[in-house]
Amino acid sequence: MRLWTGNLLIFLFIGIFSTLFVITVDEFYEAKSIHEVLDEKIILDSIHLSETSIILDKNKEVISDVYAAEKRIHLPYKEIPKIVVDAFLSAEDQSFFEHKGFDMKGIARALIINLQNDSIEQGGSTVTQQLVRNLYLTHEKSYERKLSELLYAYQMERLMEKEDIMELYINAIYFKNGVYGIEAATRFYFNKTADELSVAEAAFLSAIPNHPDRYNPLTNIEHTHERKEWILLKMLEEEKITKETYDKALNESIELNIYHKIDEYPDYVTYIHHELKELISDNEGYSKRLSTAKNEASRTTILQQLNERVDAVLNQGIIIETALDNDIQEQAVRSINSYIGNSQLQAATTIIDHKKNEIVAITGGKDYEKFHFHRGFQAYRQPGSAIKPLLVFAPYIEETNTNERTTIDASPFNKNGYTPINYGGATYGRVSMEQAFKHSYNTAAVRLFDRTDPEIAFSYFDHFDFQGVDEKDIILPAALGGFTTGVSVLEMTRAYTTFATNGEYHSPKAIRQVLDKNGDILYSWDHASERVWSERTNNEVRKMMRRVVNEGTGRNAKFSTSGYLGGKTGTTNNYHDLWFIGSTDTYTSGIWIGYDSPTSMSHINQRLHLEIWRSYMSKIVH
Repeated sequence: MRLWTGNLLIFLFIGIFSTLFVITVDEFYEAKSIHEVLDEKIILDSIHLSETSIILDKNKEVISDVYAAEKRIHLPYKEIPKIVVDAFLSAEDQSFFEHKGFDMKGIARALIINLQNDSIEQGGSTVTQQLVRNLYLTHEKSYERKLSELLYAYQMERLMEKEDIMELYINAIYFKNGVYGIEAATRFYFNKTADELSVAEAAFLSAIPNHPDRYNPLTNIEHTHERKEWILLKMLEEEKITKETYDKALNESIELNIYHKIDEYPDYVTYIHHELKELISDNEGYSKRLSTAKNEASRTTILQQLNERVDAVLNQGIIIETALDNDIQEQAVRSINSYIGNSQLQAATTIIDHKKNEIVAITGGKDYEKFHFHRGFQAYRQPGSAIKPLLVFAPYIEETNTNERTTIDASPFNKNGYTPINYGGATYGRVSMEQAFKHSYNTAAVRLFDRTDPEIAFSYFDHFDFQGVDEKDIILPAALGGFTTGVSVLEMTRAYTTFATNGEYHSPKAIRQVLDKNGDILYSWDHASERVWSERTNNEVRKMMRRVVNEGTGRNAKFSTSGYLGGKTGTTNNYHDLWFIGSTDTYTSGIWIGYDSPTSMSHINQRLHLEIWRSYMSKIVH
């Protein structure tokens, strides 16, 4: 009895307060004192509902849904089907377009039900009240929260148009199974768009938000149908549908067609997330801030801010257009997985369309899983002799104006105690540059590097994207790939594209552009190019790379083609790494194989990397 009396008094208080509140507001509207108090005490922050982003391949087909905390696809009010609005208003708030945020009749109706059940079962909430509860308040069942809800709802109605409130409501409500908003719900449960909904389907979906657990179609579909039928009846009573439409909808069979998240090409998509961060960092000044950070603490703070910014961008519902070539990606993955088999070996490759300056495929390792360690761009390994064209031969030719026929000294070399040896301990004398290149003589390479001057040779690296190379590496062993940190497959492949683009470097990318949900460009790369080598130098290196494949250490990478085919091998000490980077008329591709923890591969087929490269490249070159 005490609870009954308390409920009655409190509800009467709310009713009286609400009435007096509206009267007072209207009476003092000219002075706006009440409104000024509301403006001061109730601040409705800008509302940004998170949305699902998507990643597209080169043909603009979806390859990955990027969900934020909430799966949502925002619909503007004008694109929300009228039948959906009618279904929600008939069930939740018939007087929505008349009230000022709360409905006294609804409150009175809830009062009667609560008194009958001797508890707080219903609150008579309008659509506006439900919206502010979801956005600003809690779902606690208390009269203090209810009073706050009334004030917030009134303030929202003051500041926003009815259509804007309804748009927010339809997009914010929860449809169970991680789905928010009518468009995402339609796609999830029926695998179609909201504008394709029938009356019965609209009523069916509108049933879920009232009690998402109870009306979950995946577990309690019979309850969903019960509320659907009740909503259809309310729509009929409110004259939103005719009796004929009601009967048809009541008898319509609802068939679920659950949408499964698109999450393909994990190697490529993982890299896209990395490149997106680089793109945002470059466009919004984070890169510059990081490069000038005074200490590690500052750098950590900037990186945290960058990560938060990337998350915020992804939550906007962006469209990331990429250069992914599905066929090429699949072929590269298939070749690596089939050749490496069940061993502990790993391999990674990058394939670049150097004509379009785009990364069309990149792999992260054998049987790669999304967001795991990506050997295509995160693994830094010693490049061995694969570095010679970039750091030795091209700089030497550029600085000395020599050519592949120039005779050079390949005899034993010693300087300050550094004595490189050739493969198998072989010794040579005077040889042509192309012979030293195609057979990868170490003594010749170090001597050319020394004559060029390591400082000058490394100056050419300023054009490239080698992140782990610094001043500590400017020493003679670098000529044979001896670096402190190492290089990635992606970095090496990018650098080699200069030999396919007349000596110009374009820093190939995978992301073409990033669009907002309206199709406007948010981010794109600056595709400015830099000249690294003269065309003459470039042509000399290309000729020697062709001989590597035809006559030298890369013979096992050769396949039949009417166009250009050339490259360079690389092997590190104790066979810890095997490399090959090569080009055709259209594509430049690099491959690395090895163990994650550097271990000798002397026991395996020393041509394995060449065979894998030939396997996928021969199938994508036409």
